[in-house]
Amino acid sequence: MMRLPTLKQLKYFQKLCEEQHFGRAAEACFVSQSAFSNAIRELEANLDAELVDRTNRNVTITAKGQDVATQARLVLRDVESLVDIARGDPAPLTGELRLGVIPTIAPFVLPAALPKLRREYPELELLLIEDQTQRIYERLMQGELDVLMLALPWQMQGVEEYALFKDRFCLACRNGTERVDPQNYRFNRLDADSVLLLEDGHCLRDHALAACKIRNTQKVRRFGASSLLTLIEMVDADLGITFLPEMAQGSALLKNTRVQLHAMGDSSYRTIGLVWRKGSRRKDEFRLLGEFLRDNH
Repeated sequence: MMRLPTLKQLKYFQKLCEEQHFGRAAEACFVSQSAFSNAIRELEANLDAELVDRTNRNVTITAKGQDVATQARLVLRDVESLVDIARGDPAPLTGELRLGVIPTIAPFVLPAALPKLRREYPELELLLIEDQTQRIYERLMQGELDVLMLALPWQMQGVEEYALFKDRFCLACRNGTERVDPQNYRFNRLDADSVLLLEDGHCLRDHALAACKIRNTQKVRRFGASSLLTLIEMVDADLGITFLPEMAQGSALLKNTRVQLHAMGDSSYRTIGLVWRKGSRRKDEFRLLGEFLRDNH
């Protein structure tokens, strides 16, 4: 008969992956280091796989161990859902919810929405992780995050999407610049290297290129800004122009700068939405969160 790992072993291994240290992981699980190490060895024996490389002073999770860790997180989440089913469905938007959000949305939407969310749902324990789209998507699929707030479209598999609202792009330039006439903007009139964008990996770069119909890459400076703050500072220094989402209007990032936003029409936009793993039991709860964010952004 197949020997199956215990939930305790999976929890210990998950904590070891987080701490990358046997002593700290054992302490976090409130057991002795010897008992903790024995549990990990028993897990490896049950799975007939080497999960941890013990040859170095620091713990190294093997490739097989990383795969097991991903599945272990999902198994433990499913067990938690099983307990919720047995106890009866809890009230919506209560308990822990881990939200991944991209940096080109977080500073514009969350400051206004979160205080209202706390008042409306005081028992919700919202944990926020801010990172690039690909990274939070990977963490979602590994079970580390519950739901994402990001800009669509983005190539993803195994998820459900819930569109919230359109966020139109605006021409962003320093007040008084001679690089562009905001009232008579034409992309083909821009000089080479006039357009500043975020570096590769930020979905705002891809969405700006697509939504603003930027096809002549000679207009785009090869050096990309590493963050939204850096991009705005470069525009404020009149090193070029860029395209920012409408939600940035009036934000703290533009405060005390000479950067102004100018509307570009209804055809240049990105869609803001929520994304969660396909088949999640909490999909109705995520939709409720989406409705709240849509009404309070």
